[in-house]
Parts: sequence; structure tokens; C-alpha cells
Amino acid sequence: MSGSHVTVLLITLALLFLLFLFRFRLRQSPLLKELLRWSLAVILILSQLTLEIWYQAFGLWDIKNTLPLELCSLTLILSILMLITKSRVLYIFVFYAGICGALAALLTPNLAYAFPHFRFIQFFIAHGAIILSAFYMRWIENNKLSFSSVPIGFVMLNVAAGFVWLINQMTGANYMFLSRKPDTPSILDLLGPYPLYIFMEEIVALLLFLMLYLLFFYLPWGAVNRVEESREDDVHEIGF
Repeated sequence: MSGSHVTVLLITLALLFLLFLFRFRLRQSPLLKELLRWSLAVILILSQLTLEIWYQAFGLWDIKNTLPLELCSLTLILSILMLITKSRVLYIFVFYAGICGALAALLTPNLAYAFPHFRFIQFFIAHGAIILSAFYMRWIENNKLSFSSVPIGFVMLNVAAGFVWLINQMTGANYMFLSRKPDTPSILDLLGPYPLYIFMEEIVALLLFLMLYLLFFYLPWGAVNRVEESREDDVHEIGF
């Protein structure tokens, strides 16, 4: 929570507020909507591409540490595909796992570089763009989720974690912190020792997914917004 850390958190909040504030105007302008969608996709692509170039330029690429297999790396790639294809299946994963993972990373970054280092800037842009992409699909594309999306998102997260766990076993890596906790302070420090914290993560993830569903798709305070949205022609219901 240094000054630069707090500043980027406030910038991210401001961008989310603006996205919500101008959601109806953006929906009504196909040009602006497409410009925003592709801008987010390009930002995410450049974020990952420049990171890979930086790894190579400074000899930091390492199969145990730099493959895009962290939760936020996976959701970044899936966010790009989601924005390009407007996939509602990918939207489930990005909305739940992307928001939760990126938010945790923004609040407790596992980062050894301070502002204005490239890695600091890239880290916060990438994680902020993941959250903005998820809410773009919610507020601008007006995609909605049914309650069944919560267990579906949870299963998708565990499938991804199972795949990453296998990679960890083959390479000795610690992607998604499935082998041990990060070296820097994190939310995992509150969840007990290994492997207890992994089971606690499961419970926390399910509760957070449920909370996101209640906040953005169910609670009565959204009734006015739902009435406004019902007037739009681009309403998309996702039901499973």
C-alpha cells in the first residue's frame, strides 16, 4: 500500500466507475462499443507480449516461473479470446475467476519491482484490464448469468487448477501457488499452512463467486437497472 500502489488502485476504480456511468451511452453507439472492446483486447495482448519480450531480453525466461499458467495469466489469455469472440462460456470463467484473481493480485501484488519499473506498470495494467474486460461484458455487452453459472465457474476453475497442478508436478514449478505459498505477503497467509490453504481457497473461491453473482445479477438494488436494461435490444440471458 505504497503511494504508487494506492494510486493505481484508485485509477482502476475510477475506470470501473466511468465504465458503469457511461454503459448505456456506449451500448447505443456501435462504434464506441467496438472501439472499447478492441482497445481492451489490444491492451491485454500488448501486456502479455511485452512481458514475454522483457523475459527474453533480460534472460529471465524460465519454464518454472514464466509460463502463462498463473490464474491471472490464464484469465488474461481467456479475456482476450472472450473479447474477440464474445464467448459466453469464457465470460463465466473470466467474470468469476478473473475478477477474484485479479482483485487479489491488485490488493496484494506478488511483485518485486516498484514504480516506475516496466514490470510494475505492466502488472497493474494487465490485472486492471482483466477486471475491466469482465465488466465490459456485463455492463456494455449486457451479458447476464444465471445462478447455475456459479457452480459451472467453480468447476472450470478446478479443471484449470488440475491442469496446472500436473504441469507443476512435471516441472517442479509453483504456478497458481499449488505447491507452496508465494514468498511475498498475500491473502494466502490467512488461510493456514500447505496444503490446508488450498482447501480453504476452494471455500473462499466458492463464496466469492456466490457473492459476485448476488451483487451483480440478483440483489434487489439492481431492480432499477434491470428495468432500464430490459428496454435495450441487446439483452443476452445465459442459462444453464
